[in-house]
Amino acid sequence: MSAAVVADGTTFALNGDNVSYRFHVDNSTGDLISQHFGASVTGPMPTEARVSVNGWVGEQGRIRREFPDQGRGDFRIPAIRIRQSEGFTVSDFQYHSYSVVHGKPALPGLPATFGSEDEVTTLVVHLYDNHTSVAADLSYSVFPKHDAIVRSANVTNQGKANISVEALASMSVDFPYEDLDMISLRGDWAREAQRERRKVEYGIQSFGSATGYSSHLHNPFLALVNPATTESHGETWGFSLIYSGSFSVDVEKGSQGFTRALLGLNPSQLSWNLGPGETLTSPECVAVYSEDGIGGMSRSMHRLYRNNLIKSKFATSDRPPLLNSWEGLSFNYNESSILHLARESADLGIKLFVLDDGWFGDKYPRTSDNAGLGDWVPNPARFPDGLAHAVDRITSLKSANSSSKLRFGIWVEPEMVNPNSSLYREHPDWALHAGSYPRTEVRNQLVLNLALPEVQDFIIESVSNILKSADISYVKWDNNRGIHEMPSPSTDHSYMLGMYRVFHNLTTQFPDVLWEGCASGGGRFDPGVLQYFPQIWTSDDTDAVERITIQLGTSLAYPPSAMGAHLSAVPNQQTGRTLPVEFRGHVAMMGGSFGLELDPAETPAEDKAKLPGLIALAEKVNPIILQGDMYRLNLPENSNWPAVLFISEDGSQAVLFYFQINPNINHAVPWVRMQGLDTKAMYSVDGNQTFSGATLMNIGLQFPFDTDYGSKVVFLERV
Repeated sequence: MSAAVVADGTTFALNGDNVSYRFHVDNSTGDLISQHFGASVTGPMPTEARVSVNGWVGEQGRIRREFPDQGRGDFRIPAIRIRQSEGFTVSDFQYHSYSVVHGKPALPGLPATFGSEDEVTTLVVHLYDNHTSVAADLSYSVFPKHDAIVRSANVTNQGKANISVEALASMSVDFPYEDLDMISLRGDWAREAQRERRKVEYGIQSFGSATGYSSHLHNPFLALVNPATTESHGETWGFSLIYSGSFSVDVEKGSQGFTRALLGLNPSQLSWNLGPGETLTSPECVAVYSEDGIGGMSRSMHRLYRNNLIKSKFATSDRPPLLNSWEGLSFNYNESSILHLARESADLGIKLFVLDDGWFGDKYPRTSDNAGLGDWVPNPARFPDGLAHAVDRITSLKSANSSSKLRFGIWVEPEMVNPNSSLYREHPDWALHAGSYPRTEVRNQLVLNLALPEVQDFIIESVSNILKSADISYVKWDNNRGIHEMPSPSTDHSYMLGMYRVFHNLTTQFPDVLWEGCASGGGRFDPGVLQYFPQIWTSDDTDAVERITIQLGTSLAYPPSAMGAHLSAVPNQQTGRTLPVEFRGHVAMMGGSFGLELDPAETPAEDKAKLPGLIALAEKVNPIILQGDMYRLNLPENSNWPAVLFISEDGSQAVLFYFQINPNINHAVPWVRMQGLDTKAMYSVDGNQTFSGATLMNIGLQFPFDTDYGSKVVFLERV
């Protein structure tokens, strides 16, 4: 097998178990020329044919460039645009040298993948613009086991005048002349992660976020596929930006037929000033290649993120089934009603009780969403003996059919402030604002400026004080609005750097706390958050039918282990639909963090009687969800019978989730074929019949349902 990095100063090769990434230096121009990103290749590369130069598009617009700059004849979208002190935006980055690092250096102030010398090797290519004394370092880290290439860029001003970085892509890839489709995830609040597939046409096809966060609207993920590629067959290239702020994804098919894909910071919210000697580092972008279809790409990305991105000790273990108080009680509670809800939860077999919004604020108590944010002290009217007293009473409760005591978790939204708060009265300048423009409130709140060190320190101290005050083992970190009225375009990236400092400090200081990210649901479901928080609330839409689409869409890039998914009350708050409790439970247990979003006292007796069994089943499947491989067998947008198979890391166990949405009256029953099994092994199906892996994959199983909204969880065990 080839070494992970092979370089001689003229040609460069990055090699995974099943992928090769190749580029070389054009000796006449010093430009880096892309040659191949795809299935493994060895030995010398064929010379790429070039058509004669005619018309307005010169040589630079007719080649595949590794780091396309601007202003010298390449009319396609650039990976970098720098405005010099004189005002022009021309650059000429030429190859200077390279270095190889065994292992992977961290990125200053940014979340990043990590790994040992046995897992990852890093190539750093040094470029220089002789005309403006600006240097650029391209860092390529290859994870051979995951067929993943991770790239970021450093830009350093080595001149004597200030410059402004107006655009910077973390990853830029020029593909050969061929037809491609692009896949992205779009949506909105309660409608996240809707899969969108379209043909790459001539011209620019773009999406991104200008909300200040990665957003519900578009996710920082892109896949390029051959038109014939399916879930299980065909070439797929997946790209995932490790960043939580505004971003941009651009796919351009140029006049010569090459397709350029760029992912990076949103140029409309950058304009980053670099003084002499200063450096701007881009976020990382992960690029994964698979010959095994879209599903193969997803599984590679899932493994990389579980093992080499999420730093939490909870990455693949110890996710207790929880009950969150929000949908059950909203703001309407006191210590007595909370204790009653916790006792009901423990009696069902719940292991973690989470107190959501409304527990804080003294002078401006948080009894609705119009006050209290920023004042992180317990509400003395609700907790007259203090929060710690209530927590002690809750954590003394024993979870049913278990020797474990109930754990306690709490909700916070530390990046926000209500104008009705002591914090805002004392520090109105801490809220983001632009001159004399009105401060637009959303959900009666403003955004604190985390670009300010004093704001970062305040949040760190406030959350630390909460966690030190009581036996709190879980934190749900929410964020319920986008950013308006930035004082400058560069504020968003400064905010992200401040936010990451806060996340790093708190998760390092409290490593035994299970942290969950949330932003009105999946408004910040991105790899940057996953570096610090091992799970994210996937959507505020808890309707189980909707959640199948949302969770399977999210799984294009993100491991199911990272998804928070709850069984909620019916009729559902978002859709008004009533679904069987088994169906709701089976969908929710496909997420790494299973929970309940209801008040057991208000739950119909028949449903309530089934909850302990569903909780126990969720605990049984959870290790496979956290550590195993996911196969999307039937997609909800294509089939009335969505199906997902999870296979344990060692291949000895698998669990099938199978659903029927609409009734199937007086009609034959379809077969569902498994994937990823050992063709020669024998598998017991729910401890009854035994079939070979070949039979299960080439014929499959059948499950008839008498009504709509049927569901089935099936265990396969290798014998």
